[in-house]
Amino acid sequence: MHTDPNCIFCKIVAGQIPARKAHEDDEFLVFHDVRPAAPVHLLLIPKHHVPSLAEVGDQDLPMLGRLLALAPRVAREQGLGGGFKLAVNTGRDGGQEVFHLHLHLLGGKGG
Repeated sequence: MHTDPNCIFCKIVAGQIPARKAHEDDEFLVFHDVRPAAPVHLLLIPKHHVPSLAEVGDQDLPMLGRLLALAPRVAREQGLGGGFKLAVNTGRDGGQEVFHLHLHLLGGKGG
């Protein structure tokens, strides 16, 4: 598994930085955002390091499909059966702050 020793999300995956986890499996980690923009604000990340959505290739298509399929399952587990929003900030101009691919899952009143 490819990791970046300077990436905060890779450090969270490795257990070097604590996170409030909502889901974890062999491929993905889902945790609560430390600066939530909604009552429920989770980050869904692949455990292997991918810098951004702009850098995915054909080899990443199966992983992306599984990541997107995970979102509604986690949303339901968090009580968001009525709906949620997904966002992917890509690149500096797209608002990306941590350069490890991640989906923002937002929901609840104000989400």
